[in-house]
Amino acid sequence: MGVSQSCFYLLALVMSCSFAAGCTRASATVEGRIAQYGEQVQKRLAPLMAARPLSYPLSKMMLIGLKDEKVLELHLAGADGVYHLIKRYPILAASGTSGPKLKEGDCQVPEGFYAIEFLNPNSKYHLSLRVNYPNAEDRQHARAEGRGNLGGDIMIHGKAASIGCIAIGDPAIEEVFFLAHTVGLKNIQVIISPIDFRTRPLSDVQSEKPKWLKPLYGRIQVALEDFKE
Repeated sequence: MGVSQSCFYLLALVMSCSFAAGCTRASATVEGRIAQYGEQVQKRLAPLMAARPLSYPLSKMMLIGLKDEKVLELHLAGADGVYHLIKRYPILAASGTSGPKLKEGDCQVPEGFYAIEFLNPNSKYHLSLRVNYPNAEDRQHARAEGRGNLGGDIMIHGKAASIGCIAIGDPAIEEVFFLAHTVGLKNIQVIISPIDFRTRPLSDVQSEKPKWLKPLYGRIQVALEDFKE
């Protein structure tokens, strides 16, 4: 099955990531989900956290999505602001190929530097974090190129099916959701990269268009150097 066929198959299967991740299954609250899953999450994470020289309270979170490697890295910083790699989650589903998201329905996972807009405790994909695509940079490029209808509602969520979102399974999203709530949304950054530029050269990425893409990849490459461990 080709990329475009796979894309339309997924569209038919789950309609859209934005619908599935955004629709409510009940009127749960973020605090309710934290109470529901928090104790389990803390037990699972305790050995990993204890093995890192984290100084509390936690101050920052970095999520690094590596599309080709199918990995979402979780980095946390304590009171001293120093990041430590806590866990690498397998990405169980993410549609598309290398290259940025340019429009609604292209089935692409965005690439670039993002924030988290809100936590969704009622996602049909268990729990989700909404990525702020399109961000200001995405909109600027779209205006310059005369593109509209950029799409949106890009999530990091549970389960194992997705169109344009990053699905990491239910236990993983419980952990990320809990930590995101603990750290605070304003202290979370997200980098989504086509490949792991820490171990692979820029030439490994086949897509060279649009013209602003290579400079973006260069910036991602520089940023990832701070997260070698």
